[in-house]
Amino acid sequence: MSDAAPALILYIDDDPGLGRLVQRSLQARGYRVELAVSGEEGLARAQSGGIALIALDHHMPDRTGLDLLPLLRSLPDAPPVVYVTGSEDSRVAVAALKAGAVDYVWKDLQGQFRELLGEAVDTALRQEALRRDKERAEAAVREARDRAELLLREVNHRVANSLTLVAALARMQTNAVADPAAKQALEEMQSRISAIAGIHRRLYTSQDVEAVELDAYLTGLVEELQLAMKASGRDHAIRLQAEPIRLATDKAVSLGVVVTELVTNAYKYAYPSETQGEIRVHVVREGPDTLSLAVEDDGIGWTGEGEARGTGLGSRIIRAMASNLRSVLTYAPGRIGTRAVLSFQT
Repeated sequence: MSDAAPALILYIDDDPGLGRLVQRSLQARGYRVELAVSGEEGLARAQSGGIALIALDHHMPDRTGLDLLPLLRSLPDAPPVVYVTGSEDSRVAVAALKAGAVDYVWKDLQGQFRELLGEAVDTALRQEALRRDKERAEAAVREARDRAELLLREVNHRVANSLTLVAALARMQTNAVADPAAKQALEEMQSRISAIAGIHRRLYTSQDVEAVELDAYLTGLVEELQLAMKASGRDHAIRLQAEPIRLATDKAVSLGVVVTELVTNAYKYAYPSETQGEIRVHVVREGPDTLSLAVEDDGIGWTGEGEARGTGLGSRIIRAMASNLRSVLTYAPGRIGTRAVLSFQT
């Protein structure tokens, strides 16, 4: 059995005799009932709190129930209000509902309204309990979601820091080796690690942990690539054109790695030694659910056919990332330089 105290009902009516009848009727249903014989008295009692529901009469000497209703509904944690009226003008009931009453009951000459009021009170309290339960459940869900997002943001922060540390260790190893091939391989590995770390940095600084602002991410990635390549003695301008698109995290990681590999290849192979050139990166929408990535240059040209230069690791990485995006990298024929294109569904 429940140990909770019976719900307290406040009945506001300037007719004390009718108030006592209502009090006995509601007490028979298991409620506690307090009476107020004026709007001022009722408002003062409601302000002191502890009321589960208010039954409010329309006609009172100091003010009408319609005057009092907005004041009652503006109270902190306001209880529901059932409006009681002897007026046969339906506009009164409509106005009461618009002002915030949860129900209304007409006083009738036969006295049946006390039974109807009891039913209205029962229904209103059940609805109020459901509403409060729903609010508590929604608050619990929001709290759990916020906590999960906070934890995920912290995980992304730690992952980004760890990847940055790995990149720094690779940089130290690069400075320690003399073999040019090993040095180049370590530099490329640093770029790949930075591409993935950039995603995690975006995630822990964003309010959305499920998607990345692609234009902002690629801007940071391109800047890092240009600095890294310039430090290694290759200085080509990178022009980025990226629409403001939100992309799921896993797809953004794959796309970032593809951009890193294609830009790195262009730096290494597109232009003859001592020749300056431009590398362009474009990410645009092709349709409502399709994105297109293009990386192009004006260099010696590559159609994607024949034996790959270098170890071929970059090509294998690109194929793997394109497979993650359920796409295939293609090369545009019949143009000066190289244009690599990757289209995929968002």
